[in-house]
Amino acid sequence: MILVNTDYITGKNLEMLGLVKGSTIQSKHIGKDITQSFKTLVGGELKAYNDMMNEARALATKRMTEEAERLGADAVVNIRYSSSAVMAGAAEVIAYGTAVKFI
Repeated sequence: MILVNTDYITGKNLEMLGLVKGSTIQSKHIGKDITQSFKTLVGGELKAYNDMMNEARALATKRMTEEAERLGADAVVNIRYSSSAVMAGAAEVIAYGTAVKFI
């Protein structure tokens, strides 16, 4: 499966199959929330939240790819990511793009 953020793949003719997406909502346990809130007092990277968001993007991408495979796609083009806070310490990540077949 080819995944790109452009609306084309050089040298390939594409048949559009439709929108595919994957999402997840992730949170860290209360202990991580407390330690990360202390970190905001002194500044710096919030590694636990960074790790959480990386895991969430990977899972959303995996789910989007699985949906594309069910459609018989060879690739997903024009991939985009979006995230939003659902509540304190929890975020939703969605990956979406257009499933295509090579013709």
